[in-house]
Amino acid sequence: MLLLLVFTAQFSIAQDWANLNRFKNENANQVLPTPGEKRVVFMGNSITEGWVNLHPEFFAGKFYINRGISGQTTPQMLVRFRADVIKLKPKVVVILAGTNDIAGNTGPSTLEMIEDNIISMAQLAKANDIKVILCSVLPVYDYPWKPGLEPAEKIIALNKLIKTYADKSGMIYLDFFSVMVDERKGMKAEYSKDGVHPNEAGYNVMEPLTENAIEKAFNINKPVAKTKTVSHKKTSSHKKTVSTKKPVSHK
Repeated sequence: MLLLLVFTAQFSIAQDWANLNRFKNENANQVLPTPGEKRVVFMGNSITEGWVNLHPEFFAGKFYINRGISGQTTPQMLVRFRADVIKLKPKVVVILAGTNDIAGNTGPSTLEMIEDNIISMAQLAKANDIKVILCSVLPVYDYPWKPGLEPAEKIIALNKLIKTYADKSGMIYLDFFSVMVDERKGMKAEYSKDGVHPNEAGYNVMEPLTENAIEKAFNINKPVAKTKTVSHKKTSSHKKTVSTKKPVSHK
């Protein structure tokens, strides 16, 4: 009987593969955005989750909602995307994902599989009038928990796929990789303790880039304010007019 109870408990936990329960209560208590509210949801893995834990001041006083879950891969994020992003009705979503797929956290994944999941999240957002920011995967030379995978070149290739899709789809590509990469194609030592997760200095680099991308996203398709211009059209005095001679008086 005890063995059966243990098995049942483990089976029940295993069923929430995408960890939908993680933000279930927070989502239920999240009020709908007010008119004019610039709500942004951050979807991601431990890099996103660690952001609000290590640098909460970036999120404080803003309409930013963090929905990062440590260790997650893109298929897991795709499963919870509707609950953790769409139903919160943000104006913008920032998607930072893919490194754990390359690490094989939920099994082997090809770059095409990762790209497909990211595209699916982006398309779901777009279909719900949410502007999309697709982030580059951060540079990694080696994963401490799975050494020897040689992820550097795979990350470069994945970033090219993400950027190509963003460019052709009118979405914003947020390039963290270029400013954080070292000569080995890993992350600069000053930005991370383990070569994967940013430290405070790393987030300090990422934050202004993110703010600029968010501002750009809010301005996509924004009507350009009309300015009053001086008309240079010819006035009626320059138009060819019909001669109206004064009639001759026949007194």
